[in-house]
Amino acid sequence: MPKMKTHKGTSKVCKVRPGGSIKIGHPGTRHNTGKKNAASNRAGRSASVLSNSDYRRIKDLI
Repeated sequence: MPKMKTHKGTSKVCKVRPGGSIKIGHPGTRHNTGKKNAASNRAGRSASVLSNSDYRRIKDLI
């Protein structure tokens, strides 16, 4: 039976924690950060956890 492939774009951005929750960074922090102000760069450093609705949608992709 064919297996479902991992979505490589999602797997590069998300990380599954040992408890099963998914950690994801804030958008807009990958490149071109020189033109953004320092406050938004600092706020983008901290990661966040996916909500339950997003978790149910994305768990099969990773």
